Amino acid sequence: MVTFNPRLTARERLRSRKTNSGFTILEVMMAAIVMALAITTSITTMQRGFLTLDTARNTTIAGQIMQSEFEKMRLASWTTVDAYASSTDPLAVDSSFTANAYVGTRFTMARTVTLIRTGMKQITLTVTWRNYDGRFISRSYSSYYGQNGLYDYFYNSI
Repeated sequence: MVTFNPRLTARERLRSRKTNSGFTILEVMMAAIVMALAITTSITTMQRGFLTLDTARNTTIAGQIMQSEFEKMRLASWTTVDAYASSTDPLAVDSSFTANAYVGTRFTMARTVTLIRTGMKQITLTVTWRNYDGRFISRSYSSYYGQNGLYDYFYNSI
């Protein structure tokens, strides 16, 4: 704060007041722009992180759904598996998954059966869901089922 000194001229008093003043409007605007950019960047980064977490969670759930279905097929007899149509059929997701409100009806599953040779079929399960950002994503497992049993299944993305 400037104290009144009668020996100073008006110009000198104004100059001494300016040196004691705060930030200029330009400095405040620049600080506000930098802060707005920092906040915008952090929000964008958080949204991207939520999308990645949602995709990872859904990929895990899709894998569990397909593994559960393959385990049911592993217990089925060759007569049951041989009766599967050689086409793509929609399958109901097991009720142990759909009972969860998060999973509900978000996930759909289809089974594709291809005859490899007599006594051997290739079975592919594909689970599809709508992701956090609205895109449809699908994952699939394939396995060969022989008259003498089910072999290991393979994971691949589509």
